[in-house]
Amino acid sequence: MNPAAITFSLPADSIALLTDLYELTMAYGYWKSGIADRAAVFHLSFRIAPFQGGFTIACGLAAAIEYLKRFQFSESDLTYLGSITGRDGKPLFDQRFLDFLKDLGMTCDIDAIPEGTVVFPQEPLVRVQGPILQAQILETALLNFFNFQTLIATKAARICLAAEGDPVIEFGLRRAQGIDGGLTASRAAYIGGCSSTSNLLAGKLYGIPVAGTHAHSWVMSFDSELAAFTEFSKALPNNAVFLVDTYNSLDGVRHAIEVGQQLRAERQELAGIRLDSGDLAFLSIQARKLLDEAGFTGTLIIGSNDLDEYLIASLKQQGAAIGCWGVGTRLVTAYDHPALGGVYKLSALRNEAGKWDYKVKLSEQVAKITNPGVLQVRRFRSEKEFIGDAIYDISRLVPSDFVIVDPLDLTRRKPMPHNMPSEELLVPIFRAGRLVYTLPSLEQTRARVREQLAMLHPGIKRFDNPHEYPAGLEQTLHHFKTDLILKTRGEPRGV
Repeated sequence: MNPAAITFSLPADSIALLTDLYELTMAYGYWKSGIADRAAVFHLSFRIAPFQGGFTIACGLAAAIEYLKRFQFSESDLTYLGSITGRDGKPLFDQRFLDFLKDLGMTCDIDAIPEGTVVFPQEPLVRVQGPILQAQILETALLNFFNFQTLIATKAARICLAAEGDPVIEFGLRRAQGIDGGLTASRAAYIGGCSSTSNLLAGKLYGIPVAGTHAHSWVMSFDSELAAFTEFSKALPNNAVFLVDTYNSLDGVRHAIEVGQQLRAERQELAGIRLDSGDLAFLSIQARKLLDEAGFTGTLIIGSNDLDEYLIASLKQQGAAIGCWGVGTRLVTAYDHPALGGVYKLSALRNEAGKWDYKVKLSEQVAKITNPGVLQVRRFRSEKEFIGDAIYDISRLVPSDFVIVDPLDLTRRKPMPHNMPSEELLVPIFRAGRLVYTLPSLEQTRARVREQLAMLHPGIKRFDNPHEYPAGLEQTLHHFKTDLILKTRGEPRGV
């Protein structure tokens, strides 16, 4: 087969090479140094909420589980790794290392926050604990799964909030970043709240409801718009939704009504019309009047045309008579914030005495300084809403009364009494490489998003200048981190 003709390929036997070269060069270095089995802890987190928003929706765990269940290097993987050479033209990896990889399985303990949970910057979405070589190799793939899907689920949730309960159709496949980008975007968008997708493969693979009618090319294929609508209604009388803006939107509505009357004579119904250009507020209001006057009060008006949460909110404020929203490009590409920027950092390493050596990465940017320890997130709540999240170290003693310290503003602190209801967000997924988690259904995950958003204060969900949810370090961890930073920098502690 001509390699140039291959547009998409995912090996059925192994996806262990879904990683960057430097993960394998580091793994090789650990192996050569004799520390491949040293216990380590890594955390996956993000630093900034996307879209300048007040919340983020965790997504990507299902894909991560499938990858981890299948984690093993195949013969073809090892043959390929053996073909890579260094600058001297010699093999980059020793054959003994490749033999080691052949027998390598995943034996890590992995905890993660369930999909559909609202999360915030600095909080670990995933904790990986196990042999450092294994934990290191997992970095790139886990970031790939969580970064993109979390981003799209969050964008979808924002768009659905703007729609105020109206159904939102995701139809961005043609603008998505490749086949996998289109599929994972459809799934993440459905989790985030979209009601359906135009992506048939996503519908087949994930059980997502599908929706779609016809394009402008259908109308242009006939001598008149009326003829096009008539023929479409004959072909699909139970899916009569007409795109009315090919020539003149309001004339298109009138033609749709005419065909709708023919459908009623055949005991069918004009299901909807779609407006895809022009002044959607004005046109939808006028279209609604025409439809209602003709007795088509139940006919749905669908709006599309490069929509996002801001445009939908604006159209709502203008009184647009749109009852369903089609969103494509700006959703599946996360148009205004194209990358989450998640990171995967080492936070603890077991020493020869069997104790944890805590690790911190320093930076002149406060947000890039990592958190040491074996971390968990405790979420406090009242009966009505979430109150605050505390990141704490489960390997160290913590007080009964938590105090949350904002990692970016140390003067902002929020006390949490010990009797306040709470839950631990990171839950066991794998133990010693064995899956111990039952993945919820897609519908259960969608429901979780709705439940989680309902527990957020309205100010946190607004699009402009959202209220900042209290999420930060438990105070003793904050003090420990400060001391470790000073020690690492060689500065006096206790200042």
